[in-house]
Amino acid sequence: MQAWLCLGLAALAGVLMAVQGSLNGALGKVIGVLEGNLVLHAVGLVLVAALLFLFGLGRGDFGKMGEAPWYLYLGGVINVAIIYGVMLSIAKVGAGNATTAIITGQLAMALVVDWLGLFGLAQSPMTWGRGAGLILMAIAAKLLLAK
Repeated sequence: MQAWLCLGLAALAGVLMAVQGSLNGALGKVIGVLEGNLVLHAVGLVLVAALLFLFGLGRGDFGKMGEAPWYLYLGGVINVAIIYGVMLSIAKVGAGNATTAIITGQLAMALVVDWLGLFGLAQSPMTWGRGAGLILMAIAAKLLLAK
């Protein structure tokens, strides 16, 4: 897949994340944050199960689950924490403020993951440009969060 297409899909995912967070925050206000988290995971489970088992879209192999290191399964736990944090923060401080903090934290951690080559990903050095970009992002976040 071309790099530009991957970046376009990433941008679309970012758009969808803002919409999802807003929907999730609104749901949390109505039925509760943990209750909403459970419902959202159940809906996602049903959709993924349908894609895999009804439409045969999966190309992986469940038989290889034992080959994955244990820590790769922590994504499920982290996903619960992410959805909880997004639901709660958007409901309390608004979509723009919460998303500003989310993106800034996400970028900072992503640069650390790349720099250290965590989780089997290729290492990518922390350059002055990346550091400056992160600092500018933090400044932008401060400006966006200013009242």
